[in-house]
Amino acid sequence: MGSMSSQRSVHETSTLDQGEIERFSALAHEWWDPDGKFKPLHQLNPTRLGYIKGRLCSHFGRDPKALDSLKGLAVLDVGCGGGLLCEPLARLGARVTGLDPAQATIAAAQNHAEAQNLDIRYRAERVEDLAREPDRFDAILVMEVVEHVPDVPAFLATCAGLMKPEGLMILSTINRTLKSYMLAIVGAEYVLRWLPIGTHQWDRFVTPNELVAALERSGLAADDTTGMVYAPLADEWRLSSDVDVNYLAAASRRA
Repeated sequence: MGSMSSQRSVHETSTLDQGEIERFSALAHEWWDPDGKFKPLHQLNPTRLGYIKGRLCSHFGRDPKALDSLKGLAVLDVGCGGGLLCEPLARLGARVTGLDPAQATIAAAQNHAEAQNLDIRYRAERVEDLAREPDRFDAILVMEVVEHVPDVPAFLATCAGLMKPEGLMILSTINRTLKSYMLAIVGAEYVLRWLPIGTHQWDRFVTPNELVAALERSGLAADDTTGMVYAPLADEWRLSSDVDVNYLAAASRRA
């Protein structure tokens, strides 16, 4: 399967592509500019945050209407970037750890959180580094990350090892279809210029079936798969049954 190739370059490990890290490090100063290079993530954020909050509240029996609905939950955001999800989750009461291997990106996230008086633990490390420590988390977020990872099953297995037995993993990624090639690469990178050219590699996109299989190999079972679609007239993203391009998933440990 193209997105799960076992071949490695000299810049890759099973869970890390140094070329990807360098590409995002160069954009570290752009993370909190809503009209900058990460504008698509800023637009996606309300939709994916709503999904995350809903799944966590349902899984842990929390009131989604409460201002501190995630109070006390230990949440790990793997590949957190500049902290676009870490900050709203911290405001909902979660104890958030943001993990990203790019030092410049973590510095940008830390500086922004401190300016907002938010207590978020940021780590410029890999998941393997954190796995050597005793901390385990109620929720693991893997958002817009697996399509940048050389070996998805190995990466998810490491992430799953960081989750408490009763925890929940929430993911988002891009399906590997002709439609996703036309929209996420040709459209978003070359035509609309929403993303820098080279942001995505189509052969690393992951189909829902591949993602579910990788989660199962990690001892997890997918509880839900939901699409995200862009509504151009409203200029917003919405949850959908259409998983042809962007989609979300939630997974917990198999009984």
